[in-house]
Amino acid sequence: MRFMTFAKRNTKEIIRDPLNLMFGLAFPIVILLIFTAIQSNVSESIFMIETLSPGVAVFGLSFISLFSGLLVAKDRDNSFLMRLFASPLTASDYICGYTLPLIPMAIIQSIVCFIASIFLGLSVNVNLLIGLLVLIPTGLIFIGLGLLCGSLFNEKQVGGVCGALLTNICAWFSGAWFDISLIGGVYEKVAYLMPFSHAVDITRAAIIGDYNAIFPQIWWVIVYAVVINVVAIYVFNKKISGKNI
Repeated sequence: MRFMTFAKRNTKEIIRDPLNLMFGLAFPIVILLIFTAIQSNVSESIFMIETLSPGVAVFGLSFISLFSGLLVAKDRDNSFLMRLFASPLTASDYICGYTLPLIPMAIIQSIVCFIASIFLGLSVNVNLLIGLLVLIPTGLIFIGLGLLCGSLFNEKQVGGVCGALLTNICAWFSGAWFDISLIGGVYEKVAYLMPFSHAVDITRAAIIGDYNAIFPQIWWVIVYAVVINVVAIYVFNKKISGKNI
């Protein structure tokens, strides 16, 4: 539990940036309102809340990668990590210390998204709880991607990679806004090689109570989460071992 003190420090750093916190919480709500307004003005059932809400929840989690990446990049840029090398923390301790405060943030963001969806017509039942549970591995994917980027890039580069590139990849290849099968072909195959489309599918399955459809797709998400975080620990360890931060 050596990383707990470090995790508490990171929690304080996150709280000190309320503007980004509010943006992360409010942006999914804005998206929900926009697409719900579009649905109310068309005759076809394009953006039904039961399918839209899970997609927005997954897409909203992509902003967590920006938080985690900037947290690491700032510590690298201001040499804070150099001063921590005198501590007994290992690379996994550092990554756990960065990850732990971000998990509640990811859960709260998902809860806010579902609460907003309830006001827009989403049914209240136990499926919402299952939906939150299956979103946790997805949150770990985005946290791990942010930590990996933060270990490799500086603060400005992290903003470009996590804030622009990653969110666009998630938006276009997750199927959050449209059915990927409608495009099909190579596009669909590439999309399902990534974890984002699987994350959206299993969250939608959970919301509608189709628990059988959660498996085996959830294993894609879990394996991605494990691999990405292991790679993040490895890269971070290489950085601190060579003092090349």
